[in-house]
Amino acid sequence: MQAASLLCSSSSFLPSFTSLRSSHPRLQVQPLFRRAAANSSSSKLPLNLPQNYRTALATLCSAGSGSRQGPSMTSENGQDPRIARISSAIRVIPNFPKPGILFQDITTLLLDTRAFRDTIDLFVERYRGRDISVVAGIEARGFIFGPPIALAIGAKFVPLRKPKKLPGEVISEEYSLEYGTDKIEMHVGAVQEGERALVIDDLIATGGTLCAAIKLLERVGADVLECACLIELAELKGRERLGEKPLFVLVNSA
Repeated sequence: MQAASLLCSSSSFLPSFTSLRSSHPRLQVQPLFRRAAANSSSSKLPLNLPQNYRTALATLCSAGSGSRQGPSMTSENGQDPRIARISSAIRVIPNFPKPGILFQDITTLLLDTRAFRDTIDLFVERYRGRDISVVAGIEARGFIFGPPIALAIGAKFVPLRKPKKLPGEVISEEYSLEYGTDKIEMHVGAVQEGERALVIDDLIATGGTLCAAIKLLERVGADVLECACLIELAELKGRERLGEKPLFVLVNSA
């Protein structure tokens, strides 16, 4: 997201990163402004927040100098104009759910039918014809993007859910948080040995949930072809936790 790396200059304004990451792994804490790269590449997309959010961010960082500006975004497909529309449709909410947090809000993208369609189309174009029989979506926002992709490429959609949400017999995979653990679950029999699977979520931060999803599917003998996310918070290095497993994202934080 364009403002995924915006931040507040006062360190006293920010809660500790470890406590935030453990309580809400989909949030990123960074300084509200950083110096722009001297020679930014042509693949960088301009900051395009709605006026009210630019105003809010400016108010939060009134101490910032005129030589500083917000971050830009890059993408794996930087020449495709659809990426710019998708990036500009994602809203950043300052101080949600607590002070110092910039929340990456995809609900505004869902209201933009063209940007939402572009998002689904880009994923479908990548995965159509690759013999994928399972699209596994991680609760909860993986449930938004997974089903239309699965229908378009002729695959079944399998929800990977939080504990005690699925009514039948389940298989579960536990993963570590900064303080404690969590787990995801899948119905027994939903995925068969030898099936080729795609794991999808809206965002990768530290990568713990995606790693658990991969392990869960591989335990039943599935071949996980790739993980796909709309947004990557690259500074949290979640991609590195996936090891050699491929990750495809549409919007990267700069």
